[in-house]
Amino acid sequence: MYDIKWIRENAEAFDRGLRRRRLEPLSSEILALDDRRRAAIAKSQGAQERRNAASKEIGAAMAKKDSARAEALKAEVATLKQSLPALEVEEREAVAALQKTLAEIPNIPLPDVPDGKGENENVELRAVGWKPRFSFKPKEHFEIGEALGLMDFETAAKISGARFVVLKGALAKLERALAQFMLDLHTGEHDYTEVNPPILVRDEAMFGTAQLPKFRDDQFLAMRMLPEEEYRRLIAEAEESAGPYTKGLQKFMIDSRDFSWLIPTAEVPLTNLVRESILDEAKLPLRFVAVTPCFRAEAGAAGKDTRGMIRQHQFTKVELVSIAAPENSLAEHERMLGCAEEVLKHLGLPYRVVTLCTGEMGFASQKTYDIEVFLPGQDRYREISSVSVCGDFQARRMNARYRQEGVTRFVHTLNGSGVAVGRALVAVLENYQNEDGSVTVPKALSPYMGGIEKIERVN
Repeated sequence: MYDIKWIRENAEAFDRGLRRRRLEPLSSEILALDDRRRAAIAKSQGAQERRNAASKEIGAAMAKKDSARAEALKAEVATLKQSLPALEVEEREAVAALQKTLAEIPNIPLPDVPDGKGENENVELRAVGWKPRFSFKPKEHFEIGEALGLMDFETAAKISGARFVVLKGALAKLERALAQFMLDLHTGEHDYTEVNPPILVRDEAMFGTAQLPKFRDDQFLAMRMLPEEEYRRLIAEAEESAGPYTKGLQKFMIDSRDFSWLIPTAEVPLTNLVRESILDEAKLPLRFVAVTPCFRAEAGAAGKDTRGMIRQHQFTKVELVSIAAPENSLAEHERMLGCAEEVLKHLGLPYRVVTLCTGEMGFASQKTYDIEVFLPGQDRYREISSVSVCGDFQARRMNARYRQEGVTRFVHTLNGSGVAVGRALVAVLENYQNEDGSVTVPKALSPYMGGIEKIERVN
């Protein structure tokens, strides 16, 4: 979300940032909407002020026994009173039109973000660790898991449909071990506070972190059971009026008691912990970590990674969120990247760090680093973590501020995977596989595996 005053004062820089995002310049359109909003507010307020003034003048005219003047003023007040509702509607619509446009514009990239259309123009910063060498052709994770009898996509499809998996036995334990290891690392060594947040959130929370309104089709909506007729009515209304929640915008028609969104990432509840707050500067930065199930519709992923656990509707992820003062947010970004890297270093997994180009960055991000782990079965690097700094983009949507020397300012927000648990499991299976089909457990996970040092086929 943008400060309209900043756009007005920096229209050229704003349009330049949009061009880097491969979008058309919008400053002229936005400023025209703002002019319309200002004019509507001025008309409404002017009418209110004139009505109040005329009401006072009626008393003065009557005191002077000027009945003609009093009657004329009464007629004017009546006309103004009649016109006010329409003027208020005009004001609300003007405010809503501006807010809707602002809500659908992505964040402006920082100057050092590389320009580009797609992943081929991301810039590699460093590669860490050695790719394993095998005396046999390495298998992909789903081949390993299915051969072990511990990864079941067929049963998951019967229960839930495509892009789900059932993990059993030692693989289920391995996923739990990975999550516990990451939590212990981030809370014990990286100064994050563990949080167990809700995984059902309201539309205000999704708007705050910018999943709504633009990415509504990628989300899962959960509703409590209602009579069928009421259910259909609410769904129809939601589809008609779907839009972000913010002052001056129409809200989803379904009451918050009847629906919630399943979180696509713990970034949503963790970042929203500070919504509508004024924080003490001395307490910044705030650092939160959580492990949660995450849910994504993968609406744009048709035909991509249809086999295996790389792209699932439900997956487990450890998420890191920082709330920082503006002058410290870039340093916090580098720190958060280092925290995520430590997970892969402890697990002995080879990886590389890339800076995403402007065409690959997320909607709310100013700058994003991706950590890509090497998967021998695919013989390629795949994303396992994205670490982003968002500036005050999300904070403005949430009205999250801090007080500095008596003045309130918007905080900066950062988020990153620390890391995706399912993809870490995939990486462990492929990097620690043995020729006989077994998988060696990384030493860092030994304390969490109850004495299991090697995962072997279940007979």
